[in-house]
Amino acid sequence: MRILQSKSIANQVDEILLERIRDGIYLPGSRIPSESELSDELGVSRATVRTALAKLAANGFILRKQGNGTYVNEHVNETSAHFGNLWDLAELISGNGYNPSIRFLSIDRRPATEKEALVLALEEGEELICLQRLFYADQQPVILADNVIPYSLLRAPIENIDGKLHIREIFEQYFHQKISFVLTDIRSTLMAADAQEFLSGKAGRAILQLQTIFYGKNNMPLALGVNVFDDSFLHLSLAQAWS
Repeated sequence: MRILQSKSIANQVDEILLERIRDGIYLPGSRIPSESELSDELGVSRATVRTALAKLAANGFILRKQGNGTYVNEHVNETSAHFGNLWDLAELISGNGYNPSIRFLSIDRRPATEKEALVLALEEGEELICLQRLFYADQQPVILADNVIPYSLLRAPIENIDGKLHIREIFEQYFHQKISFVLTDIRSTLMAADAQEFLSGKAGRAILQLQTIFYGKNNMPLALGVNVFDDSFLHLSLAQAWS
């Protein structure tokens, strides 16, 4: 297994193990190799493996049983909002058992507001790309997603952006950036009239809002997303292991 120098070793080990869980190499309920076995296989220290396993345990992917080894959480496939899925809206929909699709609504440019500039480490008034999309679960519209991205990061003509791609693919293809981590804030809000135009229900009813801040390497903020989430149709289930 090749370890790259561009990322921290612990993060790479975490990604490798997470990919194995997602791909079914380590099945739910199964025991995974020991720290020493993983250390030998991946060519890293046991301390590095221990750090990666601690992160996976904190996010509910694995359960560490004292004196009995480490196991994949048997309920891992039931959690629709575990590590990675909470901000990847298509995966969130898939985790609820539906087929996701994306309707590209609009893309434009405008100056950053004071709040946006603060979050994205910009000067107020610097230009943003504003991307609005509507996510469907089968044929039901369920998430209205708005993302703002610094225009200075764009590495292709704005008209070339395919808004039907996953957000990670958009960053990689048109901004030459990879998402390192995401911070998500979940809160209840009232459905505004513009959201009611796309989602079912009356304006003014309670609805969930997911605010996401995307970061690249060196903790550089890449985008701010505000997603209005129809929790009458989809659900979030968060898993965290207790030691």
